[in-house]
Amino acid sequence: MEESQPEAARPGEEASCSSWRTSRANTNFSSMPTESVEIDDALYSRQRYVLGDTAMQKMAKSHVFLSGMGGLGLEIAKNLVLAGIKALTIHDTEKCQAWDLGTNFFLCEDDVVNIRNRAEAVLQHIAELNPYVHVTSSSIPLNETTDLSFLDKYQCVVLTEMKLSLQKKINDFCRSQCPPIKFISADVHGIWSRLFCDFGDEFEVLDTTGEEPKEIFISDITQANPGIVTCLENRPHKLETGQFLTFREINGMTGLNGSTQQITVVSPFSFSIGDTTELEPYLHGGIAIQVKTSKTFCFESLEMQLKHPKYLIVDFSKPEAPLEIHSAMLALDQFQENYSRKPNIGCQQDSEELLKLATSISETLEEKLYIEAADLVESLSKPEREEFLPRGDRYDALRACIGDTLCQKLQNLNIFLVGCGAIGCEMLKNFALLGVGTGKEKGMVTVTDPDLIEKSNLNRQFLFRPHHIQKPKSYTAADAILKINPQLKIDAHLNKVCSATEAIYNDEFYTKQDIIITALDNVEARRYVDSRCLANLRPLLDSGTMGTKGHTEVIVPHLTESYNSHRDPPEEEIPFCTLKSFPAAIEHTIQWARDKFESSFSYKPSLFNKFWQTYPSAEEVLQKIQTGHSLEGCFQVIKLLSRRPRSWSQCVELARLKFEKYFNHKALQLLHCFPLDTRLKDGSLFWQSPKRPPSPLKFDLNEPLHFSFLLNAAKLYATIYCIPFTEEDLSADILLNILSEVKIQEFKPSDKVVQTDETARKPDHVPVSSEDERNAIFQLEKAISSNEATTSDLQMAVLSFEKDDDHNGHIDFITAASNLRAKMYSIEPADRLKTKRIAGRIIPAIATSTAAVSGLVALEMIKVAGDYPFEAYKNCFLNLAIPIIVFTETSEVRKTEIRNGISFTIWDRWTIHGKEDFTLLDFINAVKEKYGIEPTMVVQGVKMLYVPIMPGHAKRLKLTMHKLVKPSAEKKYVDLTVSFAPDADGDEDLPGPPVRYYFSHDTDEQKLS
Repeated sequence: MEESQPEAARPGEEASCSSWRTSRANTNFSSMPTESVEIDDALYSRQRYVLGDTAMQKMAKSHVFLSGMGGLGLEIAKNLVLAGIKALTIHDTEKCQAWDLGTNFFLCEDDVVNIRNRAEAVLQHIAELNPYVHVTSSSIPLNETTDLSFLDKYQCVVLTEMKLSLQKKINDFCRSQCPPIKFISADVHGIWSRLFCDFGDEFEVLDTTGEEPKEIFISDITQANPGIVTCLENRPHKLETGQFLTFREINGMTGLNGSTQQITVVSPFSFSIGDTTELEPYLHGGIAIQVKTSKTFCFESLEMQLKHPKYLIVDFSKPEAPLEIHSAMLALDQFQENYSRKPNIGCQQDSEELLKLATSISETLEEKLYIEAADLVESLSKPEREEFLPRGDRYDALRACIGDTLCQKLQNLNIFLVGCGAIGCEMLKNFALLGVGTGKEKGMVTVTDPDLIEKSNLNRQFLFRPHHIQKPKSYTAADAILKINPQLKIDAHLNKVCSATEAIYNDEFYTKQDIIITALDNVEARRYVDSRCLANLRPLLDSGTMGTKGHTEVIVPHLTESYNSHRDPPEEEIPFCTLKSFPAAIEHTIQWARDKFESSFSYKPSLFNKFWQTYPSAEEVLQKIQTGHSLEGCFQVIKLLSRRPRSWSQCVELARLKFEKYFNHKALQLLHCFPLDTRLKDGSLFWQSPKRPPSPLKFDLNEPLHFSFLLNAAKLYATIYCIPFTEEDLSADILLNILSEVKIQEFKPSDKVVQTDETARKPDHVPVSSEDERNAIFQLEKAISSNEATTSDLQMAVLSFEKDDDHNGHIDFITAASNLRAKMYSIEPADRLKTKRIAGRIIPAIATSTAAVSGLVALEMIKVAGDYPFEAYKNCFLNLAIPIIVFTETSEVRKTEIRNGISFTIWDRWTIHGKEDFTLLDFINAVKEKYGIEPTMVVQGVKMLYVPIMPGHAKRLKLTMHKLVKPSAEKKYVDLTVSFAPDADGDEDLPGPPVRYYFSHDTDEQKLS
């Protein structure tokens, strides 16, 4: 599709971008259209996995009115537009002030100088976030005399920075419409915030959790009232009482198949259903699938909730906080109603008036969400009033909350941000607004990310635009963030943070950083960064999201545990035999298809190229094989060479043969090894749940799945073998002509052993027989004599799996292969979207979750900068789908006692300075002399330097540390682990802290530690 540039909007009117769709957004939107809207999967794929197509369709037809373009209003506008609603009207009557620059990231100093209307100033910037969304601005006065009928064309009204009496009036209007207009009001007052929602008396939620429906494999069902259903061994059902399940594939008790039952949990592995006494006895097999049920919610008006509030408690250590905040905010609303202004900073008279109002309100009180960050101010010392007074710059709003001293500390921070994706972009925005790294003499933000921008990033990573695609994330984000705050000093890198880049991100680099912040998408990278922070005593702020879920964790030296102190259970791997021969779920067939892609189009071509780079001619290889040389991988490489297609028709033939092998012969071979009536030693059937007997598929070009597999496999083979093809070559007629010449061999059973042990791993090497060797020699001789082993024949193109390119055939091949295998095993197939998520290991994501966790991280960053006490820090878990937001105290660092009052924590590190002739015995004595306890074991990583019971280790005591450790020339120290003798014989050795051994006395320990 040809892209068109977004139109420039005339001030105060509208901005509309339509570069990703064929027609301009409809400006007449009085009613929601019913026709289906095409969803741009390349842009919205991550969000589709969270919200589902039903919600996406509703949003794509929705028109929203948003009033108030302060910091909160702009944040809401950004997330709405990124999410992909149809149209947004932003409303504001206020003019830009310097104060706004600290919260509104789309305003600039020129907007303040020119006294522009806030909505008009940000209009074009908001419109650029998503060309599918029609954005307009309005600056009409909105007050008690305004005719609200203009709101009836919107499906949702969102209010910020509006006085309470007008909020109530608009809420009443929204409730009176049929259907009611969804109403949301939100306010932020410094460190306090509130959110109110009213979606009408009958608001239906189709899915109350957003989780995938659970599938449970059944091992037994009793004939009883109630019947007890037992899951397969070691597979807990993770269900809750009251949920509904439907059943299928049950043998024996077939009356349950297709029925829906409400369950009661009996144990983690069993649950009860209805009366099963009249049903046939259970034999074997069966799957129970969770049924999602809708739920209707009744919302109350704002007027009602103000008098009888219901709260979402976010911090259970302060259950009284929501009511206190409710009273305080109502008092603030009343103050503004009475005096037409906000209270003055540090004014005792205004404070007394507010307190009087709050007390009066709380005495009259008997669904709101209140969130506060009182920890930010509770831990401040008692500063003077002048600390909070405005100075006429962009930080006045922040200064009013935390004081000027802490503002300056933020400006002088050195921050290392690892990752510049969705959370990374939000963090950079927060840095710019808070003034982090803007100090005149100190302060710097270092950000690194090796990735390039892709179209799918634009749905969440709001610093990027379509013209940035395939540009580096970190460089692009750094440029964008300087437009928000030109004073910010930022150093952008393209490096991955791992052991390979320790020369760049060395100890000296880490010790210059005040705080490390991770914005990563995998656990291993987090663990590595955490280990570097631990070694260099640096604070670490971590966060992550998955769909509507998010978490934050704060790690502070000497106060908290580290990220590596706790480990989640490892993800369950699919057993090798399940993938290869006995799939039971669509996830198994998708993983099998992904593995086939990697093997055929990536691993084998890589192996092929590497081999011929080592042995540049086929003649040389033939000579070496004939003289008895063993060349690693040569038999597989020669097989690839001998079967190399030379034309498009041969690529089609190869794809057809693969179809027969994967989906026909494989099934016949399995049924040959294990006929349907095969029984195990205990007399039970071999083919019973979760094992499914395969049914061989007969190729039919008229079957869409068969055609898709053949076409995409042939295209991929042509790509790796560098064979050109045309659009005409892809037609069904051409393919049919080619297939008419293909000879398919009859199935002949082999004597191969089929692995059935679920604990068995995939073998690293397949043994080569003497017959294989003779065949390889014959094939290579034939290729040489036929002139089919030339330099060009000894090269293949290697494909890297790319899930987000809809034209490369990668996902199409995997979808077809997976669903054919699913059909062969009678497994429910998956559509392309689901296959893409599983095969691509895509983490579902929405902009609101990333914005929420990055804001929470920023609060903890302020506390770390202010050197707050342990009690102030909070971890958070949130799930916006339920909804739930929970703050918890951080895990206090554990102290390990050794003996005689000697103890340590994970943050402690003993140090020993040696010299060139320092022996291992000298090291042990130095530890004893300095720390009062003698080590009995010394370990370097996984290498045991000294264990007394090990043979020959006593002689090592006389060896120098240089000889034992063998450091590189630039290495100044080594980190060792020591243990101590137990108190009693037979007990385990007592662990000790890490000991950093410096190879010379002149090392600047302060610089390196």
